[in-house]
Amino acid sequence: MKFNVIVDRDEDGVWIVECPSIPGCVSQGETREKALENIKDAIALCLQVRSEHGLPLTVETHFC
Repeated sequence: MKFNVIVDRDEDGVWIVECPSIPGCVSQGETREKALENIKDAIALCLQVRSEHGLPLTVETHFC
């Protein structure tokens, strides 16, 4: 599966990545590349936990 993510940098220079279609699925990294690597692991874990708890794996999102 492929997911859209939102990448941003906070005031301390840390890269933050969010996967809007999986509620609560966020990660971070010292570099953009590390943050994107970390979100892949976060997505896998979020999907596993949501599946184990009988929650919908994703929610519908709209990008404009």
